[in-house]
Amino acid sequence: MSWDWDKLKENQQNRGDMPPNLNDFDFFKKINDFKWRGGSLAFVVILIAIVYFGSSMVYSVGWDEVGVVQRFGKYNRTEGPGLNFKLPRGIEKVTKVPKTRIYKEEFGFSQAQSESRSFSSRSKTSDVSLMLTGDLNVGVVPWIIQYRIKEPKNFLFKVANVRRLLIDMSEATMRLVVGDRSISEVISKREEMAHEAQKLLQKEMDKAEAGIFIVTIEMKRTNVPDKVRSSFNEVNQAVQEKEKLIYEANREYNKAVPAAKGEAERIIKSAEGYKLERVNQAEGDAAWFTSLYKEYTEAKDVTRKRLYLETISEMLPKMGKKYIIDENQKNLVPLMNLSGINLPDMKGGVK
Repeated sequence: MSWDWDKLKENQQNRGDMPPNLNDFDFFKKINDFKWRGGSLAFVVILIAIVYFGSSMVYSVGWDEVGVVQRFGKYNRTEGPGLNFKLPRGIEKVTKVPKTRIYKEEFGFSQAQSESRSFSSRSKTSDVSLMLTGDLNVGVVPWIIQYRIKEPKNFLFKVANVRRLLIDMSEATMRLVVGDRSISEVISKREEMAHEAQKLLQKEMDKAEAGIFIVTIEMKRTNVPDKVRSSFNEVNQAVQEKEKLIYEANREYNKAVPAAKGEAERIIKSAEGYKLERVNQAEGDAAWFTSLYKEYTEAKDVTRKRLYLETISEMLPKMGKKYIIDENQKNLVPLMNLSGINLPDMKGGVK
């Protein structure tokens, strides 16, 4: 198409500063002069319709997304990243779902804490973090959940509101985990509890076919409500003092009991040794008496005399001074040298 610049300049000079009329151009003249089933308006409408529907047939999917295509509202297919084609708008619809993006939900933070973070909070109060522990104490348990979309089809069509389901199941799971532990365990074993809560929550999400994957659950600092914090600290101090006394008692027990057990063992061993000694001695005496009796039965007179002499030889050295008088002596006043012998005095003493 060529422009008639001379005629255009002439028209501008004739009209002054007035803008040119589109009918002055050959192209638009041809459009106005074109008659096809109702004229130029129908042609323009058809052209716009072709451009509109044609542009809806081509779409691009980002590297971190997938395109979920619906045909007449029903799931048809899932397209990967890149340039893709579909049927015109009204027949097929594409929904782009980010698969690598990490979403976050936080629970139990104040509004100031929530606004200081890079993600929005589901609750601006800390009421959701008040939980009853297994030992009937109340704890403040804030936590954060990070998740991503694992199955776009389930995420879009299986559950009406996946985020609401995640929030409700997260609260139920955390209360279940906290309710099985004491307040001291809730404060000191946050990592273990977070791992258990993650497994339970993922199990429930898979059961509901929500199409999301729980990346991690992070439990923040756990404490008790401000109104009972001073009393709780006193209780903790008393518990620590109790544990200290128990430790000291166990230390003394470990010192005294082994010593007593060692002494008892020594006494038992000593008694067993004494028992063995007495038994051996009795058995030796019995064997000696048996052998002696055997000799006695074979030579009674000799054995009797030998026993008598052996007994006298043992006893006489122990008797001190001895005076031997013939029992057959008569009519003789025996004189005894009483010098050196202490006689009893009248008071019963010894002179």
